[in-house]
Amino acid sequence: MPTPIEDYALLSDCHSAALVSREGSIDWLCLPRYDSPSMFGALVGTKDHGRWRLRPSDPDARATRRYDGPTFVLVTRWETSTGVAEVIDLMPHAGGRADVIRRVRGVSGTVRFHEELRIRFDYARALPWVRQVGTAEAPALVATAGPDAIVVRGPRLRRADHSHTASFDVAAGETVDLQLTWFRSHKSVPEPADVDEAIDETIEWWNEWAGRIDYEGPHRDRVIRSLLVLRALTHEATGGIVAAVSTSLPEDFGGVRNWDYRYVWLRDASLTLEVLLDHGFVHEGHEWRRWLLRAVAGDPADVQIMYGIAGERDLAERILPELPGYDGAAPVRIGNGAVEQYQADVMGEVMVGLEAARMAGAEETRFSWPLQRALLAFVEANLDRPDNGIWEVRGEPRYFTQSRVMIWAAFDRGVRAVREGGLDGPADRWERLRNRMKDEIDKHGYDESVGHFVQAYGSTEVDASLLLLPEVGYCRPDDPRMLRTVVAMERDLLHDGLLHRYRTTTGVDGIPGHEHPFLACSFWLVEQYATSGRQEEAAQLMDRLCALANDVGLLSEEYDVEAGRHAGNTPQALSHLALVRAADALMGARGRAADRRRYDGHASDR
Repeated sequence: MPTPIEDYALLSDCHSAALVSREGSIDWLCLPRYDSPSMFGALVGTKDHGRWRLRPSDPDARATRRYDGPTFVLVTRWETSTGVAEVIDLMPHAGGRADVIRRVRGVSGTVRFHEELRIRFDYARALPWVRQVGTAEAPALVATAGPDAIVVRGPRLRRADHSHTASFDVAAGETVDLQLTWFRSHKSVPEPADVDEAIDETIEWWNEWAGRIDYEGPHRDRVIRSLLVLRALTHEATGGIVAAVSTSLPEDFGGVRNWDYRYVWLRDASLTLEVLLDHGFVHEGHEWRRWLLRAVAGDPADVQIMYGIAGERDLAERILPELPGYDGAAPVRIGNGAVEQYQADVMGEVMVGLEAARMAGAEETRFSWPLQRALLAFVEANLDRPDNGIWEVRGEPRYFTQSRVMIWAAFDRGVRAVREGGLDGPADRWERLRNRMKDEIDKHGYDESVGHFVQAYGSTEVDASLLLLPEVGYCRPDDPRMLRTVVAMERDLLHDGLLHRYRTTTGVDGIPGHEHPFLACSFWLVEQYATSGRQEEAAQLMDRLCALANDVGLLSEEYDVEAGRHAGNTPQALSHLALVRAADALMGARGRAADRRRYDGHASDR
């Protein structure tokens, strides 16, 4: 049986990331970037596709784990019949290196550990040349394949059936350090890291970042961890925000709904930007805007809905037959075919996010506002073009209602920038286009015969993305049309209390198979409940959703309610940012309720 998705914890140095199982196995590692080819790929294959396992030799050893405060320094406590030991796993945040450190620390008694290293570069397509380069006192092993090389230091590793293994004892008060460092194969082997310094500096950096979080409200621990996840998914050098650190974890176990999320979607990054700004991280807003300016520079007609971490455009989707997939869910994909799609909502999300940055104090530059004007020109030029929608359907393009609303939002933000922000632009023309979109949506995006907003023009289906309409100001949360839309969602999309994106049985997405409830959509429902007078239901649903996070606070894309397990890529930025927005909505609803109580009290006094 494969390791459950919820059993993985995240390590990050804000350039790349690793996924570590509860059993102490690093089953996914791509260096030096999130989207680099894997060197450990067991996550979407077997141990033969690469892993680094470190755990007690005792098969009955019991593990508990936690992060060291608001960091991504993972502490796994192992209890065995002979003693207790802890493993401290981290990717150091400093020095411009690409390191993974694993420190074993004896707590009581003596614990024997077993290390197994299976290096498979380039998505398990390259078995490396491995050689010993250290000394008896300081063993080191170097593995090389093509442009990639790593040096692994620690207990002496010995070859065993296309792997390298070691066993060692740790007594109370002792430490044994293991470290892996990636480097370009034409370079010299890097010097070992100072492990004490790396641990201290990494803990200090994450604590300093978390100390700036501005939030005092419900589910504070989950909110803090979610904001930390968003930072862990943000590339420090470029400012690009990846959607997840993994590829091809299945939405449909055993099926083909497996996608590569290690790229920067303009939509997801814009939503992440808004959440970070709401919690005091203006610097990150500036960095993302600079990333956007670089990525979309040039002809607006060439704008894509997603890019590589540094703004790369070539993200063509390919299948890796060398990897069998998570529990056989093939194919494993790299790249993403959605890069070729037109998704009309994206420019609206970007305009909303950039307005949020402006309102948070980010001054427009001689490039940033002209960029936004160019984006609006692109939206206008494609006004009558059907799209693939927020869910990136691979069926026929349509006029998706949420996409049309985001076109409305794009023009709305343009008008506001001129009339309220004092910027230059054709506000009158944008206003006419905004009004045209409003009339069109009210006529075709709302169906009087069924009494609710619809997924797409000409359809009577409902879609969870319609929950975003009040969020951008298209209508109030308590608009009767919106309330009836929620009733339709509860009837058609709720599954054991959690919300699907849409009904896959209609064939709208053009993909075989089914999927599980989408966690971000359920958090959007919390927002809708909280802002439309259903606070008790909002709080109950929020409690349930937060309880679905794994033992270290991480959420994947979807949740299998029958099997009680995570599904889809992990950790998912959209799930975590939706959690934060839902918590903010709950806190706002409590504030509004308190205001009403205060008003009622004053009224009774009179």
